[in-house]
Amino acid sequence: MIVTAGQRQALQQAACQSRQNAYAPYSGFCVGAAVLGGSGAIYPGVNIENAAYGPTICAERVAIFSAITAGESQILAVAVCTENGATPCGSCRQVMREFARDLPVFICDTAGNSHETSLAALLPDSFGPEDLKESRQ
Repeated sequence: MIVTAGQRQALQQAACQSRQNAYAPYSGFCVGAAVLGGSGAIYPGVNIENAAYGPTICAERVAIFSAITAGESQILAVAVCTENGATPCGSCRQVMREFARDLPVFICDTAGNSHETSLAALLPDSFGPEDLKESRQ
């Protein structure tokens, strides 16, 4: 999937702007994310912590779930914004993999730095929906 420079900029901007709405009273680690749906729409998400910790959800999953809830069936790219440019956790990588074998992942920090990686680089030798289809045949 080729993401245009304009789409990348809009996606990163949405991720960084949404970060301001993160609910992170326990860790103080605010994360904003945004996904580009197959329709071209952008869906933001933030991390939402919980006092019981287990129900906490990451920004990337919130953005993906919002896109799917809105009717998207395809995720074309993901952007993540943190203070230090951290990459998505393992759970988020696996959720991304549910919707694409590979996609661009843009990592941003609050200083304005960014770089591109890919889901394949973040989650090599991944397990996905097609693996389950093979086992049912």
